[in-house]
Amino acid sequence: MASLARRGVLRALVSVSLLTGIGAAPVASYAAPEFVFKYGNNLPVTHPLNVRAKEAADRVFKESNGRLQIQIFPNNQLGGDTDMLAQVRNGGIDMFTPSALVIATLVPSAAINAVGFAFADYKQVWAAMDGKVGEHVREKFEKAGLHGLERMWDNGFRQVTTSNKPINSAQDMAGLKIRVPVSPLSVSMFKALGSAPASLQFSEVYLALQTKVVDAQENPLAIIQTAKMNEVQKYCSLTNHIWDGYWFVINGRSWKSLPPDLQKILTTSFNEAGLKQREDIRALNDSLQNELKAKGMVFNTTTPETFREALRKAGFYAEWRQKFGEEAWTLLEQYVGKL
Repeated sequence: MASLARRGVLRALVSVSLLTGIGAAPVASYAAPEFVFKYGNNLPVTHPLNVRAKEAADRVFKESNGRLQIQIFPNNQLGGDTDMLAQVRNGGIDMFTPSALVIATLVPSAAINAVGFAFADYKQVWAAMDGKVGEHVREKFEKAGLHGLERMWDNGFRQVTTSNKPINSAQDMAGLKIRVPVSPLSVSMFKALGSAPASLQFSEVYLALQTKVVDAQENPLAIIQTAKMNEVQKYCSLTNHIWDGYWFVINGRSWKSLPPDLQKILTTSFNEAGLKQREDIRALNDSLQNELKAKGMVFNTTTPETFREALRKAGFYAEWRQKFGEEAWTLLEQYVGKL
């Protein structure tokens, strides 16, 4: 939970120097922060999300004149996704960036963006998530005791990697032992495609692939690269089966503890950093295929319509339309067309 930082001067100076880094304002110009927010995520420090989050945290500290400090704990330092979601709910941490698939275990409608093969491209994605679909989800966050910032950060279109064979069409998914997030929607979709999905937290994925507990996994290219999946996977099939992003969520009590001026600084800093992170992911995706190919990963394209048809026949879309409800489903189809 956010706390008034009652610290000695030396401790305050050390904290500030670690946060602001080289070239920042002199630490002596700030007193101990009034508010200290702990922010956890599951990504390596080199991922664009952490790079831009660090910039946003520095900006918050500077523009608040040292009143609000955001401490970043990357790479599952505070636990796996399920752990951090529980912590941000109970106030153990103040900020968390869950994938929509992860937070859907608490707010089911958050997974609406992850309906299989819904989005054709980023134009549709950002229109929906910056528009009425995103607004609908944030309203549900508030009812769950969380505050969601307006701009989702990009996680990318998800691709399937395998150790034993490429995936060219829906028929190749039959019997595939694949790791998926702890997400009912992901499990449902891959079962509908005839696979054998196993829900594992992200921190467990590399070892599960290395020890052949599962043969496949699915993630955006940026995650495949930063998590070094190429070391334990041979093939990458460009399925684009789900677009997923990160919501910046804040514990409701922590958010309300901030005065309006600090709320505005935090919101502006992280929303603008999120727009930059989207561009980072776009540029990164343009280069990652060649980088991963150079490391031995084999890429192939797929035929998306075979997957959509398999999902229709299995009743996947009908089932999830009922689960999400007419309001959320109708909002989604306003942007992507009839599913």
